[in-house]
Amino acid sequence: MPGAAERTVRIAAFGDSLTAGYQLASQDAFPVQLERALKAKGVAVEIANAGVSGDTSSGGLARLDWSVPNGTDAVILELGANDMLRAVDPKVTRDALAEIVRRLKARGIEVLLCGMLAPRNLGPDYTRAFDSIYPDLAAANGLLLYPFFLDGIAADSKLNQNDGLHPTAAGVAKIVTGIMPKAEELVARVRAKSPN
Repeated sequence: MPGAAERTVRIAAFGDSLTAGYQLASQDAFPVQLERALKAKGVAVEIANAGVSGDTSSGGLARLDWSVPNGTDAVILELGANDMLRAVDPKVTRDALAEIVRRLKARGIEVLLCGMLAPRNLGPDYTRAFDSIYPDLAAANGLLLYPFFLDGIAADSKLNQNDGLHPTAAGVAKIVTGIMPKAEELVARVRAKSPN
């Protein structure tokens, strides 16, 4: 168990409707479920919900500075799904995400990058260009990477709402279970950098 003196690590979950908790009760949204799960393991965290439904990576970049307040230790970056749904040029998505990462790193903020995969019906060129964004950015910037945010729930009707795109509360719980080791690693990185 962590010592009582361990300070609370402040994390911003910065993303789109998958982070915001589209059509879910506030306590079922990803940031709230993840905070609850980490606290249950004795990890002192506060996770702010900085998700905006419909946001693209460019939209996220435009609101980054006021959505991630000073004093934030780490960001869980989950953007790109709406870019892909709108078939935005992957270069635009890559450039926006790269600039978000650059700005966060310049502020000394640790980043856990959540990957997204393009649907195969967009064609092999698009999916290759889009899917490579996340591992490339993580490798180039030394970021933690959770390769696919919807791993284990995409296309599972039992874990998605009627639109087939947004997870149910149970779907979010499965995301939390999957991402938990990376979230713990994110907290460990913050603590290693500034133990107090």
